[in-house]
Amino acid sequence: CSPQHTQSAIFMCFPDNRNVEHAYFECIHEMKLIVDLIYKGGFQMMRYSISDTAEFGDYEVGKRLITDETKKEMKKVLGEIQDGTFARNWIMENKMGRSHFNAVRRIESEQQLEQVGKEIRKLYAWNDDAGKSMDEIADAKFSK
Repeated sequence: CSPQHTQSAIFMCFPDNRNVEHAYFECIHEMKLIVDLIYKGGFQMMRYSISDTAEFGDYEVGKRLITDETKKEMKKVLGEIQDGTFARNWIMENKMGRSHFNAVRRIESEQQLEQVGKEIRKLYAWNDDAGKSMDEIADAKFSK
């Protein structure tokens, strides 16, 4: 699941952009719970642990979201990874100074959900890194 998938899900649930804090909290925390359940006991445990309504939704709607067209594109992307196309593009991006990469990184870091997430994480008593930049977090962890 990529950040693009997650962001799309959040805005799909709350398209009017109201209560984006609620949407962020619900989607991100539900996703973590689901992943933790799968990690601990597989898909069967996850399905056992969610509501019957959510499980029914998984069976009925899940396959509609991952269509044959989506699977075809996923195979195409995997092929680009396997045949070296992705690596060549990444190497070229680095040789050219990472201008596109850095621009997209900056734009993504300024998105509304990034700002909302930063504010929500400040509320967590256990999160000593809340409000810090990724560079500050990395410097603190790797300078020891």
